[in-house]
Amino acid sequence: MTANADQLDFSVAFPEIDVASPLQFVVNAAAGSSDAEAKREVIEAALRAGGRRGDLLFCSPAELACVSHQAATKAVAIRTAVVAVGGDGTLNTVAQAAHDLGCAMGVIPYGTFNYFARTHGIPAEPAAAARLLLDARPMPVQVAAINNRVFLVNASLGVYPELLQDREAYKARFGRSRWVAFVAACATLLRAQRRLRLHIEMGGTVRDVQTLTLFVGNNRLQLQQFGAEPEDTLAGTPGHGNMAALMLQPIGTLSMIGLMLHGAMGRLGEAAGVEGFEFQHMVVQPTLAPGRREIVVAFDGEVAHMRAPIDIRVLDKPLYLLQAIGAVGMPNASEAAA
Repeated sequence: MTANADQLDFSVAFPEIDVASPLQFVVNAAAGSSDAEAKREVIEAALRAGGRRGDLLFCSPAELACVSHQAATKAVAIRTAVVAVGGDGTLNTVAQAAHDLGCAMGVIPYGTFNYFARTHGIPAEPAAAARLLLDARPMPVQVAAINNRVFLVNASLGVYPELLQDREAYKARFGRSRWVAFVAACATLLRAQRRLRLHIEMGGTVRDVQTLTLFVGNNRLQLQQFGAEPEDTLAGTPGHGNMAALMLQPIGTLSMIGLMLHGAMGRLGEAAGVEGFEFQHMVVQPTLAPGRREIVVAFDGEVAHMRAPIDIRVLDKPLYLLQAIGAVGMPNASEAAA
């Protein structure tokens, strides 16, 4: 969701960008691989055309967090930006470092859906995104956290983390595409049985619920494409200091098929058994098996174990994203799907 600048904390000055300093590109690819060389060509062509310099830092997924922190530290020291080159997981890791250190961040997307980039007017085509960021300026955008771990698009508990794990297995077998992701999601949902028992606190409101999944969205575009953008329950709209949550009640197989059809048609919010609401801060205490203290969560496509309770909140401090002037607005669902 695009954040309303009036709602963000401006106690920290916008990061300065010195165009003479080299941009710090964090590239999630093994150096020397064909994927790495293709990304190198895209970045270097844009830098040559724009008369700019850049340091290309190639790393494996295991090195990504360390390299991102080093790149963000250098970016602050030389007054430049760190640029994430990769999919949602790469963007999330680089954003964590950039947010922690207060430096500007650019994006060259290489993911399947690229919700974060598309929401903020960044082209899905890498060469176009690379050209755009050379003339872009840092603008504040809303980010959120789950147990102090930054996320840009979504976070979840329950069946959704299982869906992501199944999706990776399907992609490994059948390749990366939106149809493969959709088929994997259907397969996961049809066998979904495990119920979460959650104690939820939001301000002065306390609830005890049973659900198959708790899904939290920080990206209006994704919610629009689900057809699950909730009506406002707080002042402002989702993304203007708020996030949206969806809970899926335990339902039978036939109802689940109906739900998937609603989702495929972009009308998930109309399906029976789906509850949507908005919030700014939520604490979730799941009922765990004896001896267990952690629960599986997902954020921006990554799956991890986190210790309960689970704290989910909109962060006061924004992320400073390199955006083209006038591109702060967001496309609607029909435009983005085109």
